[in-house]
Amino acid sequence: MAYSIIPKPSLYFNTKLYTGTTNAQSITGVGFQPDMTWIKVRSSSAYHVIQDAVRGATGTDNYSLITNAEASDTDDAITSFDSDGFSLGTDANDRSNYNGQTHVAWNWKANGAGSANTAGTINSTVSANTTSGFSIVKYTGNGVSGATVGHGLTTAAPKIVLIKKISASDNWSMLNTYIPLDKYMNLNSSDGQVSDSLFNNTAPSTSVFTIDSDGQVNGNGNVFIAYCWSEVAGFSKFGKYTGNGSATGGTFVYTGFKPGMIIAKIKSGSSNWRIFDSKRNGYNIDNNPLFPNTNSAEGTDDNIDILSNGFKWRTTDGALNGDGSGYIFMAFAEEPLVANSGTDGVPATAR
Repeated sequence: MAYSIIPKPSLYFNTKLYTGTTNAQSITGVGFQPDMTWIKVRSSSAYHVIQDAVRGATGTDNYSLITNAEASDTDDAITSFDSDGFSLGTDANDRSNYNGQTHVAWNWKANGAGSANTAGTINSTVSANTTSGFSIVKYTGNGVSGATVGHGLTTAAPKIVLIKKISASDNWSMLNTYIPLDKYMNLNSSDGQVSDSLFNNTAPSTSVFTIDSDGQVNGNGNVFIAYCWSEVAGFSKFGKYTGNGSATGGTFVYTGFKPGMIIAKIKSGSSNWRIFDSKRNGYNIDNNPLFPNTNSAEGTDDNIDILSNGFKWRTTDGALNGDGSGYIFMAFAEEPLVANSGTDGVPATAR
């Protein structure tokens, strides 16, 4: 049995639930000062909001539903990242602090506002946490095919790189090493994998990721933000699986930990992305989805069991478990299967 090097995942990733007020408020109980926070109103239709410490909190919110450049609102989302959570502005647009509405915030720890990185042919600003395998990267494109960008995850190459042009409108482009390298996916789209070598048909190394000249990831003079994840045993797992079309004996996906968050998408078909987490409902089989590529409220479908060592589908839905269809997933731990990197690890409990 593999042991985790992160006995307490909630020091690096945590889900926080709260209720909006439309008044400025501080959200505590995250367990650390987050460097990236992704917020969605659960009980109403509104854009997903993603903010990070590299760009700074005030006035730098992005919306994962749409292609727009980053917004400059100073009071409509996170106004500061705090020692045990984050503070919210008045949110006149009802995205992150909608009065009386329930919200979910997924939080990751990197390494603060970041520092200069010169590992690639394009210089970058990087906030990296090599322990948890997560980094935030800001860079300016040069329009050169084969350009490289330093990501700061020096102990392992990223499996996932998510890039958004923040200085102008464009897609949320995802490099996923579990699909062919000459293809990519868009987080803001229901479409499947796209045949185009945005990432120069090159896997990331332990120091850089590679991009081609396409304006979506390397427009000359445009500014980009990238979120990079490498796998860490007992904390994060990324991969692919094949559905079996069974509602009772659905496909089981082993992660090696009890997932706290799962993101899944069919590779080749047109269907919404799905996000599940262990906090919003708290018991199987009632695990409701949210959809990164839409502004929809939380769904009510009962599709998944979250287990001590992975997750199991409970649906015939082709979006998640179609017979013979291929899917990709991302998962982050609530609890490792074995809690200590030694000989006396404590096994995770079932949900």
